[in-house]
Amino acid sequence: MAYIDPRTVDSPKSRIGRVEVKHNHGEWALAELDWDGEPVLGIRWNGDEGDSGVGSPQSRGHPTWFIVPDELAEAVRKRVDRLGKAGRDEVAEGYRAMARDREREREADDWTEGLIGDGGDTEG
Repeated sequence: MAYIDPRTVDSPKSRIGRVEVKHNHGEWALAELDWDGEPVLGIRWNGDEGDSGVGSPQSRGHPTWFIVPDELAEAVRKRVDRLGKAGRDEVAEGYRAMARDREREREADDWTEGLIGDGGDTEG
C-alpha cells in the first residue's frame, strides 16, 4: 500500500469519532477529530508512492493519528493555516504571472485553436 487517504484513517475505532481533514499536504495531513468523544488535533504522515507501509503513525499495521498535545495544538493550527494561505497566494501569483506573459498566451491560443478541427474528424 502506498498513499493512505487521511479521510479514511479511523483507527482505533473504539477511540476515534469524527475525522475532519483540515489540511492535506499529500505527504502529511492535519485533522480535527474526536478522540474518546473530545475534540483534538491529529497529524500523520500519509505515506508516499512506492512506500510499502501505511504511513505513520500506525498500530499493528493500521494507520492511526498522532494526537497533538493540547499545549501545542493552537500553534500547530495557526502554522498550518499560514501554510494554506501561502499556497493559495502562490497559485494566484502564478496565474497572474501567466496572464501577464502575452507571448505565452498567444502561443496557447494558437495551440488550442489548432485542436478544434482534431475532435471532429471521426472518419478513418
